[in-house]
Amino acid sequence: MPPSAPPQIPTVQDVAIAAGVSTATVSRCLNEKQKVSLKTRERVMEAVERLGYTPNFNARAMAAKRSHTIGAIIPTMENAIFARGLQAFQETLHQLGYNLLVSSSAYQPKLEAEQIRELVARGAEGLLLIGYERDQAIYDYLDRRSIPTVLAWASSPDKAYPFVGFDNKAAMRGLADKVIEMGHRRIGVISGVIAGNDRAAGRLAGIKESWQSHGFDIENLAIIETPYDIEGGGKAFEKLMAADLKPTVIMCGNDVLATGAISKAREMGLGVPHDVSVTGFDDIELARCVWPPLTTVHVPHRQMGREAANALIDLIEKRSTNISRELDVSIVMRGSLVGL
Repeated sequence: MPPSAPPQIPTVQDVAIAAGVSTATVSRCLNEKQKVSLKTRERVMEAVERLGYTPNFNARAMAAKRSHTIGAIIPTMENAIFARGLQAFQETLHQLGYNLLVSSSAYQPKLEAEQIRELVARGAEGLLLIGYERDQAIYDYLDRRSIPTVLAWASSPDKAYPFVGFDNKAAMRGLADKVIEMGHRRIGVISGVIAGNDRAAGRLAGIKESWQSHGFDIENLAIIETPYDIEGGGKAFEKLMAADLKPTVIMCGNDVLATGAISKAREMGLGVPHDVSVTGFDDIELARCVWPPLTTVHVPHRQMGREAANALIDLIEKRSTNISRELDVSIVMRGSLVGL
């Protein structure tokens, strides 16, 4: 029995015939919806759905010399640190007629560099990158190819690259000042790994700056660096609490590490905050779900995602070059921190 012929792939002409319109009208419905009446658009989209038509975006991009695709590289997909901001980024891009390709670098600079080149090779018209600490050769590569790039989750007013973010150092210093004002003199710090991570480095620097400004010796500040996960937070907490002179508060580089610390405290039979206080950073949903709820620094993730998308499209479409935005953060006081 001869093999059956492969199913015929519907074309734009098939959609036009089914909807009773021209191929140009179909194209406008798919690419410039605002130029077509609602009644016509509904008829065309019904035909698209019924026939299972998928536009040939590669051919369209070649013809228009535009891909309408944005690339984003985040350090991790293993926890919710970047989820809310990236969701708002994607939603805003969609409203503006752009698609999103996402990669995760696992906090590995070499892998991020490869992913940047791959996204550019795939036609990304612009990039969203997290933080600004990376090899200058990467920026040179993007500059040579005129790829608009916006940096997020950090601010870099002294650098030449557009950003939509916040001052990690100042934000964590504000929380550390609050902790010290509440009477804590023995502080343990669970930091993310600072090598290649300007956000973690900035937050740790903020704690050190606060500590020294209050007249304390930096040598008396107990610090452990660990990957950003709950297990790492728990192991670091256990090490800090094994000291002869135990910390009265553990300040964590983000809410994920803080959740690991609280979980380990419960496992060790310690009460938070009565035996030891714990603070986080980011104010992701986890901060409100853990018990006790986390005192943390609120980062406006969704605002950052929306503004980063608008800023990047402004660059791509050459509407503006003055697009950097430094966003405000705030301290959120909850039950995991008490004064002495």
